[in-house]
Formats: sequence, structure tokens, C-alpha cells
Amino acid sequence: MVYQALYRVWRSQRFDDVIGQEAITQTLKNAITQSQISHAYLFTGPRGTGKTSAAKILAKAVNCPNSVDGEPCNECEICRSITDGTQEDVIEIDAASNNGVEEIRLIRERANYAPTQAQYKVYIIDEVHMLSTGAFNALLKTLEEPKKNVIFILATTEPHKIPATIISRTQRFDFKRIDTKDIVDHLAYILEKNELSFEDEALNVIAQAAEGGMRDALSILDQAISFSDDIITLQDALEVTGSLTYDMMDRFILACKQENTAECLSLLDEMLASGKEARRLLENLLLYCRDLLVYQKAPKLLAEKAQHFTETFKQSAEEISAQQIYSWIHILNQAQNEIRFTTSPRIYLEVATVKLSEGISTKNSSSVDDNVQPADTQELVGLKEQVTALQQEVSQLKNRLEQPQQQVQTKTQQHKEKKPVSTGYRVPKKRVFKVLKEARKKDLVNVKEIWEDLLASLSVTQKAMLRASQPKAASPNGLVIAFDYEIICKKAANDQDFVSAVQNNISRMISDYVPDLVYITDESWPTLRQEFLSGHKDEADEDGLTEQEEPESTTTDEQKEDLAVSKAQDLFGELATIKED
Repeated sequence: MVYQALYRVWRSQRFDDVIGQEAITQTLKNAITQSQISHAYLFTGPRGTGKTSAAKILAKAVNCPNSVDGEPCNECEICRSITDGTQEDVIEIDAASNNGVEEIRLIRERANYAPTQAQYKVYIIDEVHMLSTGAFNALLKTLEEPKKNVIFILATTEPHKIPATIISRTQRFDFKRIDTKDIVDHLAYILEKNELSFEDEALNVIAQAAEGGMRDALSILDQAISFSDDIITLQDALEVTGSLTYDMMDRFILACKQENTAECLSLLDEMLASGKEARRLLENLLLYCRDLLVYQKAPKLLAEKAQHFTETFKQSAEEISAQQIYSWIHILNQAQNEIRFTTSPRIYLEVATVKLSEGISTKNSSSVDDNVQPADTQELVGLKEQVTALQQEVSQLKNRLEQPQQQVQTKTQQHKEKKPVSTGYRVPKKRVFKVLKEARKKDLVNVKEIWEDLLASLSVTQKAMLRASQPKAASPNGLVIAFDYEIICKKAANDQDFVSAVQNNISRMISDYVPDLVYITDESWPTLRQEFLSGHKDEADEDGLTEQEEPESTTTDEQKEDLAVSKAQDLFGELATIKED
């Protein structure tokens, strides 16, 4: 006899067999009993939670002539043919490979015909989010005008990709991740039916690795049965799932407590060399830290696992402070988020390991994490005070800038005649002129439009620095940013993390725009702008724009002046002020 995988052998055949989805199955049973069957259903949820199984059970229940309390009998010819996949009136479609308009049009044509054997013609469309836009439009027409005795059951793991017009015409049921205890109980039931021995903790490891999916749990159990000898042990489950052993975690956390960075990195290398996967490794360490915390505060909640705790674990729970465990959980959670978007998880693991072993507290790391509560750190309070002080200084500067126009013009002329006195920061004049030479008004407008979003995307300290600045000029390859204070400008130019954060967020918000950032002081901007305009006043002549013949030279001069004005407005937009001599 051909071997069948456990998840196929133990596939749910009745609503009561669907584990962990009692609210959904009871609702469907009641609808069948009360003859309130909808023409379209949408089953959503993570993989392996029973969506497709529930769809087939629903198809059997609405067509079974011997249905009792909304449950199919699974004995009649209709039920058996649906279970075997041979019933012509119950059609299963994989939208991943049949996602075109033609396939949906074919379904619409067939839906016009009455069922041949069953009472209802049922279409089960799995992974429906894979349908193309045209296919969704074709399906929408069918759902708007449903045919009699036709039921559509749509299943998906990504409901956000389904048009709202489709969702609004269906009854939606959200399948949740199955609780670890429910998975353990079901696995134990299956093993007892198969007369196989096991250790309770082994099933806990398998259930945790399944992450709420029964199909994944049964697949892992299948591997564990093949790997083990007569009895499924904890060690077998750890090997099959790639999880860390208690001994490994004990040694690692103990080294972190002792702040032995070299030992921690050595243990990490040992764990990775043994084939442990980065994401699973972080999950195990997070669970270990969680157990430490719960064992400190409410040990009775871990009564079932207490027999598996080692002496090292118990000693660590007594000696490590809750605050230190909070810090470790924060660091591990941060690393877990970071490795989701990288192809080099080892780097983030090593960085997290160094943080864990050096005793870096949440207080230090929270300055770049807005999720940490302000009450937990004094540094954030200090940063707020600095921001307040900067805002006051900015307010004072604005008041000074609101002086009469004559004083402003006088200061501008003084800047022309005399270079500003340098107090430590050297303005990159060549880089500024390079940007101005290629500057376009639309680039500056684009940057200004996303400026507030850019500020919101930065950390507290980075936001405070950039708040005291504004964009002055932009080109396809460069951006000039002027800071109100020279000390902040100098700090920003020398802070590579700040430069990278600003550049990366700008390129993310403006497609295909990765400008070279040029930082200057606001005080130097008028002089730089005037110097550039003086040196490029006749640049418009090079484009052949002044070749028109005029009878008087005065008119030609006026044209040149107008072209220079136009060029300045293209470069600086509203920032350019045309002053009549």
C-alpha cells in the first residue's frame, strides 16, 4: 500500500474535526441547519489552519442527503465522491496556476448549468488572491448576479490582495492560528491511535515550531516518527525542528549574564555550525527569556514544563534581574525584525549577541526605538529638553529674520563684500555649485513635499537635527540642505548614520532619487547663491536663447536680464528674490 502523509490521512472530514476554529464551524453548521446558505464565502487565515478542509466539508454538508445537525454523514455516495475528488459538481481550482480571465469566464459559463448529481454546484477557489485584475473583474460579475444552486468558496492566506468589491459580496470567516495546547492534544491523539510512544515535551517543541499550523505540525511529526527509534524523544524533536537544546540555551544565557562576549560568540558559531536556522534560534532564545521571566513572577504557570527545567535555568531565574531580561527580550525582538529583510542574518545575530553579552540595557537602546515607553529612560527626557532648547533658539532666529527689509538687504550686501567668518565648519562650495549648476525646480518641490514625512521616519535624535534645517536647492543627483546652526551642520555632516538615514528615506519616498547630500549653514547660503548667480548670469546665452536680432542693443540687454531672472527662478523657485538696483 502506498504511504500517505499524516496530514492527508488525518485531514478533517467533519466540522467537529476542525481543530481550534469552533466559532467558524458552529456558524457554518447553524447556517446549514437553518437553510441560510450564502452564495459566496471567503475563508482567510495562515497556512495549515483548516481553510480548504472546511471548504470541502461545507461542500459535503450542503449536498449530503443524510446531513445531521449540519454535519455530513461521509457514508453516502455524494460524500465519498467529494472526499475522493471525483464529484463533478464540486470543482476545486488552484488560482495560482489558473489565474487568467479565460479560466474565470469558463467558470461563469459552466455555472449557468444546473448540478447533475448534487443539490448545489460548489466552486472552491484556493489562493484566490493570485487571480489577475481581469479575472477578479470577471468573477465580480458572477458574484453580483449569483445563479441558483451555485456556491463559491474562496480561500486565501493574503486577504489584503483581494479587491474590496469581491470581499463585500462574500461572507468572510477569518481562521486563526491554532493554540499550541490544541496542537499538542491532537498530535497526542494521533500517536495514541497509531500506538506510538512519545515524550510530552517533544510534542511541545513540535507544536511551537508549527507556529499555529496543524498541517505543519503533522508534517514535522511525520519526520520525527521516521527519525526516532520506537519513541519520539525531546532530542528527536529538537533535531528535526532545528531548535536549540536546553543545554545550549543554558550555556548561552549564562555567558550573557557573565558578560563573556568571546564565549557568547563562540557558542553562537557552534549553534550555527550545527545547522540551526537564524529565525528559529532567535525564537528559541525569546521563549527561553520569557520562561525565565514567568518562572520569576508566576512559576505555577509553568508547572507542566517545570520537570524539564535544568538547575542552570533555575539558578539563572533567581540571579538575573527582571530588568535585564526585559533588555534581552528587546534586543532579541529587534534582531528578529531586522533579519526578516536581509540575506546575511549572521551579521545581525552577531551584533545582537554582542549587545546581549555587554549588558546593554533598554535604556541605552531605546534612544533609537520609539516603541520603548518614555518612563523607562532618562535619556529620552534629556533629548526632549534638547529639542525644546533648539526650538526656542529657532524661534529667536525667526524673530531676528523679521527685521525691516532695509536691514536685511544691508546684511546681504555685507555678505557680498566680506566672507563669513569660519568657526570650524568648512562649507563645501564646489559641491554646492555642482548642485546649483544642474538644479531643477521640480526636484526641490518634490523634496519639500516629502519633508514632513522624512522627519517622521527618523529617530528622535535624527529628527531633532533635521528639524533645524530646510532644503535650499535640488538637482537630479544632489540636494543642498541648510542648517540654522553651524554646530548642528557640522555634527550632521560627520554623522554617517544620520547621512545614510536621510538619504535612504528620501530614495524610498521619491522613486529613483538618490541625491548626494550637501550640508551648509543657513548663514552662508545668501553668499553662495549670489556668487553662483554672478558667475553664471550669461549661462542662458550658451543655449542659443538670445540669438534673436533686435534693432537696439538696449533691448538685447533687457532680454539677457530676463533670461538671467528666469534661470534663477528655475534654480531656486520661490527662494530667489529679484532685487532692482
